[in-house]
Amino acid sequence: MKGQSILQQGFQIPTELEPVRASALRAISPIKPADSSSEGVQQLFFAKRTAAGRELPTHYFVYFLLVELLGFGNRGQFEKVAWSVPIDFNGRAFAVEYRKMGLGVFSPNPADEVAAHEIVMRIGRAVKAAQPFFDWLAAEAINRSEVNVINNDSELYSRYQFLLNEFREKEDEAIRRKDERIVEESEDEGGTWKSVSFPSYQLHREAQWLAHSVVEAFFAWTEHVLIHVAILTGRISTAGEVTAVAGADWSEKFKSALDIKEVKTQQLFDRLLCLRRELRNYVAHGAFGKEGEAFSFHSGAGAVPVLLPQKARSRKFRMGSGLVFNASAAFDLLRDFEEHLWSDGRAPAKIHIQDHALPTVMTFASNGAYVNAMVSEQEMRGFVDYMNRSIDDAANMDW
Repeated sequence: MKGQSILQQGFQIPTELEPVRASALRAISPIKPADSSSEGVQQLFFAKRTAAGRELPTHYFVYFLLVELLGFGNRGQFEKVAWSVPIDFNGRAFAVEYRKMGLGVFSPNPADEVAAHEIVMRIGRAVKAAQPFFDWLAAEAINRSEVNVINNDSELYSRYQFLLNEFREKEDEAIRRKDERIVEESEDEGGTWKSVSFPSYQLHREAQWLAHSVVEAFFAWTEHVLIHVAILTGRISTAGEVTAVAGADWSEKFKSALDIKEVKTQQLFDRLLCLRRELRNYVAHGAFGKEGEAFSFHSGAGAVPVLLPQKARSRKFRMGSGLVFNASAAFDLLRDFEEHLWSDGRAPAKIHIQDHALPTVMTFASNGAYVNAMVSEQEMRGFVDYMNRSIDDAANMDW
């Protein structure tokens, strides 16, 4: 989201950053703000893009350097231009502008590539010198919660669904080929040999591998989506809280988004936690586990798994020590949770997070915009329409 500059908001750059400002000024010299004495300043509105200007650093670093740190003037927005900074280089006027087709150095005499190249070099050096200022600026934005939280739900959810579909196709193929046998003959000096293989066995094995990946992808998705749900439902309202929850374990993310005092939510939490622990204790630890799964003890009956059948039956999803992963039970649970997540008052959040893949904006969490949008699915649809229009206008620079 667009906001006012640090200078416009009345914030003072800390005195400890004054040496950074001085260093950036030395690096960018002799570039300075253009004024009425700069040659060609009246023609800047008709300036053309130079080729050298395409080598400038990323647009926001250049904006922060020129406008926020060094206080160069910004002519503001106009058609297909987000911002425009007139500069003077050795007495001649140029403009550093961020247009729809990208950042560039613009000149009334676009053939002057030598000067444009020098400008790009000096801005690049100044950007490097200003790095401590950029770090401070980002920290200030987080402290004031003037940030967007990137929404990767679509990528993570699509990965989960893709693996689930791959599992189902593999299992279906295994069932179709359950009676199939492949007989191969070979000869050597000892005679003729036959080998028999059953494709369904290998297909079931591969399906189990995919099932493990499905569960891992599900938890990766929930690690992400739960934070967005928490923001939209008002359970998280500051960037600091997002940072804390993002660094916490899965259980804390779940509790930040959902009320486990609700009976169904508590039940789902307990079952999902059980599944997660079994997955962690086995797959994520190199298939050794933490409960003796790697051992078989010696006895008069031969080698016996330490994870005895009685203990194995206590497990809800049966993973570890050669036991078969109960994919059906696990996937029923994942489906139940997904339905519960988007039920009741959280249904509007699905429109924002999953249907439209919008980032969550922390200022909307604090100013009540999300509270109003979450009242109903109709309200949320109106809100996301507004957001999508704003994003399209910004991308097209239609002001």
